[in-house]
Amino acid sequence: MNEVKMETLVSLCKRRGIIFPGSDLYNGLQGTFDYGPIGVELKNNVKKAWWRSVVYERDDIEGLDAAILMHQRIWHASGHVEGFTDPLVDCKVCKKRFRADHVEEKDFHKFRVLIQKEGDDWEDTGQTLYAESKKSAKAQLASGVFAIPQEKHIRVEPVEGDVFHGKRCPECGGELTEPRQFNLMFKTFIGPVEDEAALVYLRPETAQGIFVNFTNIMDTMRRKIPFGIAQIGKSFRNEITPRNFIFRTREFEQMEIEFFCKPGTDEEWYEYWVNERFNWYLRFGIRKENLRTRTHEKQELAHYARACKDVEYNFPIGWSELEGIANRTDFDLKQHQKFSGKDLTYFDEETRTRYIPYVIEPSGGVDRAMLAFLADAYREETVRERPRVYLALHPFLAPVKAAVFPLLTNRPELVAIAKKLTADLKKEFYTVYDDTAAIGKLYRRQDEIGTPFCMTVDVETLTDQAVTIRERDTMEQERIALDKVASRLHEKFKM
Repeated sequence: MNEVKMETLVSLCKRRGIIFPGSDLYNGLQGTFDYGPIGVELKNNVKKAWWRSVVYERDDIEGLDAAILMHQRIWHASGHVEGFTDPLVDCKVCKKRFRADHVEEKDFHKFRVLIQKEGDDWEDTGQTLYAESKKSAKAQLASGVFAIPQEKHIRVEPVEGDVFHGKRCPECGGELTEPRQFNLMFKTFIGPVEDEAALVYLRPETAQGIFVNFTNIMDTMRRKIPFGIAQIGKSFRNEITPRNFIFRTREFEQMEIEFFCKPGTDEEWYEYWVNERFNWYLRFGIRKENLRTRTHEKQELAHYARACKDVEYNFPIGWSELEGIANRTDFDLKQHQKFSGKDLTYFDEETRTRYIPYVIEPSGGVDRAMLAFLADAYREETVRERPRVYLALHPFLAPVKAAVFPLLTNRPELVAIAKKLTADLKKEFYTVYDDTAAIGKLYRRQDEIGTPFCMTVDVETLTDQAVTIRERDTMEQERIALDKVASRLHEKFKM
């Protein structure tokens, strides 16, 4: 498990304007988050880094931004309407709902609930509950789930020999209903009438928008197999138990490639993309010891997949999926050809044959990538007996590239130089000016959001026309001429 705790990241993100709980003013909306001024910059930089590496730096991938709302038959063709479900259970006591596969089998002990009468007498209330321990039984009572006057003195006593091994409610220990299937897609309607014909879904993945545009892009961009289509976009899943900050949410953003290749070459391309995607995270600063790949077991594979590997990151919650690379075979294009009645075959001019391409899909989450970059960059140290927190982000990903401070705010000429330098740098880099605290505090603010460079305009600047640049990770300082600052930053921010 990653050394940094999730609650530490959550606190930093809210304190420094990176990520806020969604609908925070109204006490939040579970499974949603808002990216603040610093967070939106980091998120945009993650997307820019991905897009540049898979579209601009290659000559075999085109970009796409497909609509979120699509014809409902697309989701019948893909299997999402019939098969995109989770098994759910409801608690008969507290009425909360859980995914059946997230509820663990444990030993639950039966407890009697007693309340104190006058004097030292205790009366059995007739109510019982199941819990793992006496402590958790008391916690259930304190939650108010059970109809027992809280002003009374209450105690619980185990019923000897009455132990249940199985699944009970994780919240209150109550009995659970039998599992039932629940579709994870959000529904809405197009037009004024809410009937079956007007039904549409918020897309649960971006992939299908790529598949239905396969021939459009192949024809208009004059592409030959092999080639890929890349897309970044929002997806929506009605997760029953969103959890772990931005790791699992109901609204999230995906970075996906569908790479179309000739059947028989798919295994080679599959291994190629596993390697490419693993190395992308290393390129932008993720430490190798925190990354690994995991091959899906046969029983884990989606029904359409020949193979799948996850790039996993050692999150604060432990090793979990960061990105998946799947060999989807020709399932998707075959399905859309069947349901649409349109020809989605590819004509190979060399062999004079037609075939439906196989597809390799690298699919990653922007939000999970954000969480991994934040967790991996988090550093704590003690400098001159004072704690320092900083984010050792790759310079290209850093939300703010540079910060400029006047050493003395009561010297108008220093303030003027600092503001002019800020304005000049802003034309090329996200640069901020700050004079609202002592220099040490200003450094700490920028360290916590990962700003690579801080520049101080001091009295010497008036004579040597230079500023002091402080580097974030090492805290080393150097003197550099005002007219050389931009070129120095260009050198540092190369991908």
